[in-house]
Amino acid sequence: MTTLEHIARILVVGEINVDFVFKGCHALPTPGREVLAEDFVMTPGSSSMICAMGLARLGNHVMFHGRVGADASGTFCLEALRDAGIDVSTVFPDHTLRTGVTASLSTPQDRALVTFAGAMSELRAEDIDDAWLKNADHLHVSSYYLQRGLRAGCRELFERATSIGLTTSLDPGFDPTQHWGDDLIDTLNDVDVFLPNEQELLAISGCSDLHAALRFVQNGRTRTVVKRGRQGCTSLHDQQWLNVPAYPLDAVDTTGAGDSFDAGFLHAWLRRMSWVDCMRWGSACGSLSTRGVGGTTRQATASEAQALITETP
Repeated sequence: MTTLEHIARILVVGEINVDFVFKGCHALPTPGREVLAEDFVMTPGSSSMICAMGLARLGNHVMFHGRVGADASGTFCLEALRDAGIDVSTVFPDHTLRTGVTASLSTPQDRALVTFAGAMSELRAEDIDDAWLKNADHLHVSSYYLQRGLRAGCRELFERATSIGLTTSLDPGFDPTQHWGDDLIDTLNDVDVFLPNEQELLAISGCSDLHAALRFVQNGRTRTVVKRGRQGCTSLHDQQWLNVPAYPLDAVDTTGAGDSFDAGFLHAWLRRMSWVDCMRWGSACGSLSTRGVGGTTRQATASEAQALITETP
């Protein structure tokens, strides 16, 4: 049971965009062809927003800062964040920007994403006031590669947060350019929890083997857990290999499941649960989020996640 004294104050810094989710596509489209989808939903999007809303759904106090256009998509996203109980008092719509949009097209086997970055490219590390950091216990950043403006100063932002006394976490997301680069490895020196998926970690490390990749990113501070979809998650913790399976649910849509995993993992970690229990919470919240179309429509409550963990052998 979460009590008031255990509610973490989390500042999520990241991108704001809206998701157009096309579910049950008969195939992924190819040039000159049209495909039909079985369902469609417009939902709050972006890794950062989905994680923030997942954290709030679990009972955490969440503050969010990002850049957003003064347009219908921006209004929709800000209203969704407020409705989730998230503090967006530092976010002001900008008439010179357009809010980002992602189209997610999913088949039973896979999904494809197309993103217009828009305002999310304009966020800078220097935009984050130290006063906001001082009002938080933890700083989380998602989509390191997608947020081109934030990337250059991301390590400095983590350094500032650490010096103020915050813990930190990072989900790198996918690099659309697939250049990856070495700067993220340097940034990890100021990160407590690293939350890549398997494809991302292999690309970042340049390793072809998951165990080698996990060893590659060890730096004496950062602890890493790798999201592996239907295979659950894996971590090298205190020189011990840990594997937690995904929870078997009939998935409706996997959009944002990794971001809900982040929310569940951080919820447990900020309450000082054991590392393997944090992995279980991440897996439970990731699995439960697939019950609905879009990343935020069926995110887990703390009681739902705990029940799934308790009831599953």
